[in-house]
Amino acid sequence: MHSFNINRRRFLQGTTASLALSTFGARGMDLINPTKTLRVGLIGTGWYGKSDLFRLIQVAPVEVVALCDVDKNMMAGAAKLVSQRQKSGKTPRMYGDYRKMLADNQLDIVLIGTPDHWHALQTIDAVKAGAHVYVQKPISVDVIEGEAMVAAARKYNRVVQVGTQRKSTPHLIDAKKNIVDAGLLGKVSHVDMCCYFHMRNNGNPPVQAVPDFLDYEMWTGPAPMRPYDGLPHVRWWRTFMEYGNGITGDMCVHMFDTVRWMLNLGWPNRISSSGGIYVQKEGKSNISDTQSALFEYDGLNCAWQHRTWGTAANPDYPWSLTLYGDKGTLWASTMAYDFIPDGKGEKIHKDVVYEKEKYPEDVTEPTEPKIELNAAPATRLHMLNFLDAIDKGGRPIADIEQGHISTASCILANMSMKTGRPIVYDPQKREIVGDREANALLQRPYRQPWVHPDPNKV
Repeated sequence: MHSFNINRRRFLQGTTASLALSTFGARGMDLINPTKTLRVGLIGTGWYGKSDLFRLIQVAPVEVVALCDVDKNMMAGAAKLVSQRQKSGKTPRMYGDYRKMLADNQLDIVLIGTPDHWHALQTIDAVKAGAHVYVQKPISVDVIEGEAMVAAARKYNRVVQVGTQRKSTPHLIDAKKNIVDAGLLGKVSHVDMCCYFHMRNNGNPPVQAVPDFLDYEMWTGPAPMRPYDGLPHVRWWRTFMEYGNGITGDMCVHMFDTVRWMLNLGWPNRISSSGGIYVQKEGKSNISDTQSALFEYDGLNCAWQHRTWGTAANPDYPWSLTLYGDKGTLWASTMAYDFIPDGKGEKIHKDVVYEKEKYPEDVTEPTEPKIELNAAPATRLHMLNFLDAIDKGGRPIADIEQGHISTASCILANMSMKTGRPIVYDPQKREIVGDREANALLQRPYRQPWVHPDPNKV
């Protein structure tokens, strides 16, 4: 473990400082300028991989020594940006195979920003190599992958932080502390969660030759290999179930994870879902454009709905959660929250925190597409919490086990939609109760020669 010593004055200048205390404790306020510079590697140099890396560079004196990507052009662009952003000015070594990157470099931290179908193998291999890992959500594309990731993190005693940074979002930390935990909602017995973004890419690009700068074989990895029809980066790969779990796996995981954190919930008792492609049938996309799911707890239902067409139920909260209590209601999103009391009482509104003045590079950062300005402060706090957990040898706020529960629950919802039956998952036995057909879906087949991880043999 490394000894950290944060630049307290610089951090306290931020508007999020007081909220950060409730996120990772007062000790986390002593975090920048470690006695040993942390050696960092990034796997996946696309949009969010770079965004996560640059937020880490902003809050800790790390040395980015290696990058890995199957797209040589994208990786070269990322390497140039890193050399401009990190203090040493050095250009990281570049790799096309993450396994060689891990073998060649003794890394303290590995960030994983690859498509979902790669998260499990890369996380497991990174912790085996001795690194602590920050992995994007959702952590896996099937349930057993997630079980293996948790097992590996525990076996090799590594900190694994999941990029569910809503738990480190300043105004949501405020909502949990001053609305939920303060009892203003009373007893919460129903939760709505939704996403109405028109984010389902659904084109019909022609099959074409793979460009020489892209290793499509390695990009596909353990997933089924689709005919190549253009660069899969940004949102195209997300429109196929071969590489992820649709919008429920991509967007519900954030809101459901936030609800579980706010209400201190574990695994749901039962999960059910229905939906499909009801409207947008003209393109190649095979993820649902319309879906509802229900995550059931004792005395509480958490309901999810997404549509990639039409208008939002509440235009102010198109991607959000709503907690209904007997004393009031809380609407919350990445952009704001509104508390509405039942009867007399004061309405409370808070907006997202920006830090554009403190971190001007947030605005000038030449990545495409641009970073999510609203998420930047949250990601910085998430990184600080990650570093604090490494320092203390403890669990981060978005520990891999919590990321697994949220991810797996969304995967199980998709399984319910596919089978047409409710799902009851037993995390101790790692099986679905009384449903042989559904159990067969807990582990996706891997494309050879890749081998699916086994929780008992990591």
